[in-house]
Amino acid sequence: QVELVESGGGLVQAGGSLRLSCVFSGWTFSSYVMGWFRQAPGKERELVAVITSGGSTNYADSVKGRFTISRDNLKNLVYLQMYNMKPEDTAVYYCAARQYSGHEYDYWGQGTQVTVSS
Repeated sequence: QVELVESGGGLVQAGGSLRLSCVFSGWTFSSYVMGWFRQAPGKERELVAVITSGGSTNYADSVKGRFTISRDNLKNLVYLQMYNMKPEDTAVYYCAARQYSGHEYDYWGQGTQVTVSS
């Protein structure tokens, strides 16, 4: 029984920044690997960033050096800090959770729209 809710999306100018947040409601937040995905119009959904309970991270090449994923295991929160944003970052961003023992992301948030203007 897990629920994820994203927030923080909106409109930002190119070169600006946004921070997305995701609250995890349920038991044993620390049992899950957390990821941020995005899907732009007409494109496939892609993994943007992932973080383990211990803080290990990985990023898509397109966002390395610009985005930072983090989590607060005491507050059941995961963040995506985005700097130097580009129009190609425009997408719906989703928070997702995967059990360490699983292969797929089991739970998904509703998504939050991020739009970067030129």
